[in-house]
Amino acid sequence: MTPAPGAVPPPPGGYRTPVRYGFPETPVETTTRLRPVRPRQRWRTAAAAACVVLGLGLIGGAATGAWLTGDSSAGTATSPYTAARAAWHSVPVDTLFPRTLKGRGAGPGGTHRTWNRVAVAADSTCKDGLDPLLLTTLRSVGCERMVRATYTDATRSAVTTVGLVFTEADASGMQALRTRFTEQKLGARKDLMPRTYAPEGTPAASFGNGQRASWTVNPLTEIPVVVLSVSGFADGRAVAEPQPAADAMASGAETDIAQAGLGHEAKGVADRVERGLRTAVAELTEQPG
Repeated sequence: MTPAPGAVPPPPGGYRTPVRYGFPETPVETTTRLRPVRPRQRWRTAAAAACVVLGLGLIGGAATGAWLTGDSSAGTATSPYTAARAAWHSVPVDTLFPRTLKGRGAGPGGTHRTWNRVAVAADSTCKDGLDPLLLTTLRSVGCERMVRATYTDATRSAVTTVGLVFTEADASGMQALRTRFTEQKLGARKDLMPRTYAPEGTPAASFGNGQRASWTVNPLTEIPVVVLSVSGFADGRAVAEPQPAADAMASGAETDIAQAGLGHEAKGVADRVERGLRTAVAELTEQPG
């Protein structure tokens, strides 16, 4: 698990002893014999009043300066873009990619789905995790890092690889990418399908490029992340005509991909991983910066 930002981990195998001060606690209340107070002289009263006025003026001036410059020692909320950009290494892997995803109503006809994680890839560059054309398409937003995981459904008849591309873009850059995907219908292009992650010894071992059946690519605008996923049959059968998740989920779709619910698999897994990321980023954003 990844430590929270700024946290200093204890030495391996060790336990960090809480810091305790080296003096004994004092009673909640102590009573001391009071000394008589001499009558205050006028010149001392005037001097004290002048000091008070001067002190208030200095404090007011400092507060005004801090307000004008935006400088404050108080903790400030972290920007969602800042928090999200670091989430690939600051959020635990079991939070980014839970071992089990619950898809209530996420299957065809509103049926329930459960997906179990079978593998998590090491974080990588986008060059290592994306096909060249998709990499070129996302070049405008840059790539900070990419993380991926593969899931199988409860029956182990379908497999889905889901990925998170953490970009270097600001809000306007992500909005421009989202607009481009929408206007040019890039999410439906077969040559922009995500790659699979299919390590040996897992139910997804035969899930290669030729087995990709349905997919989704979703640039977010509230945070600098592109969520993508691709699904296929777990038995390794080749797919001649992949179908975008939106088409495979459409009412009346009758392709083998649609009938098998692979569009729902790709969309359902991607949506739940996205929701988990948004929740994690919201928690990071609420922490003092």
